[in-house]
Amino acid sequence: MIRKLRRFAKAVTKPSYKDEFYHYPGTIPGTIIIDENAPPPQIYLMDYCQNNFTHQRLTAPEDCVPYLDQESVTWVDVQGLGSRDVLERLGRVFELPPLVLEDVVNVSERPKTEDYDDQLLFIARMVVPRERGGGFYSEQVSLVLGQHYLLTIQEEPEHDCFGGVRTRIEKAKGIIRRQGADHLAYALIDAIVDGFFPVLERYGEELEDLEEEVIVSPTRQTLQKIYQVRRELLQLRRAIWPQRDAINSLIRDRSELISEEVQIYLRDCYDHAVQVMDMVETYRELASGLMDVYLSAVSNKMNEVMKLLTVVSSIFIPLTFVAGIYGMNFNTEKSPYNMPELNWYWGYPLCLGVMGAIAFGLLFLFWKRGWLENSSTINRD
Repeated sequence: MIRKLRRFAKAVTKPSYKDEFYHYPGTIPGTIIIDENAPPPQIYLMDYCQNNFTHQRLTAPEDCVPYLDQESVTWVDVQGLGSRDVLERLGRVFELPPLVLEDVVNVSERPKTEDYDDQLLFIARMVVPRERGGGFYSEQVSLVLGQHYLLTIQEEPEHDCFGGVRTRIEKAKGIIRRQGADHLAYALIDAIVDGFFPVLERYGEELEDLEEEVIVSPTRQTLQKIYQVRRELLQLRRAIWPQRDAINSLIRDRSELISEEVQIYLRDCYDHAVQVMDMVETYRELASGLMDVYLSAVSNKMNEVMKLLTVVSSIFIPLTFVAGIYGMNFNTEKSPYNMPELNWYWGYPLCLGVMGAIAFGLLFLFWKRGWLENSSTINRD
């Protein structure tokens, strides 16, 4: 049964091509391998300062070159990894080392931080809740921080959590338009970490519903739901655990590209990552507890059935004994052990009355001792 549940959960939570993609053993370092199912890249540019703002979609990576030498902050957002040519040209424009391009394309990369003197690479895992049904979208986001620019590379052109940051830049909300590229990098990392909270909120509500279902009417589908939630929470844990360490690395290993003010903001971001980690661990323990509660509920239900059968059997055992005695029909005048009540006028109804009295007497005894109560009923007040 456990194997069937594992196959079911694996089928429900089966990752997409990007979660199964990896480099083959023996591949030359720096090799770019593009998955054939990856969506084509779309390039968006945001260039801003305190008084000016530009937002446009670029047709080629070279179109962002005029904005890179300015004192304004340039955000180049690449969504999609389906073109080797575009990625290589992007690497030449931003002078990315081959290993950086390899890490960007390898979408199963563990969240980490790499310092390349004049550039800082931060790889994160972003999750976004699905609009319909349960589960979440998961994709890798790579951030390359320069002196006056930030390059972000996402796997897909949809399902990101950067809408709030884009709105703040466009409408000049807060201090983001007065800060540098390092503050923009912090804002995006903070949005990625905060994106875990809506997903975890859904799992909290789902666990509450499963708890009610496990206690009231547990079925096999209930166990399958619990197993699915446990697997998805494990995926969240695998995403946030190294991400927390990567943020801590940004704080601990001070880089010239990150100012002291942004370091303080990153500490707050680290606290959020720790909070997400605590919530994931708590929900995993709740899911494991629900598994035990389910098994206990099923066992209690079986015990109630067996108790009912035992009570019925206990009542009919003495009745069968009485019926068996009077079914022997030893009615002979020569025998000194004759059964005279067989010839009584009220013998038959008297026998039925005795049997009924025995049955009701046993039911009263069982009720008095509390054996007829339903032990599986739990008072939730």
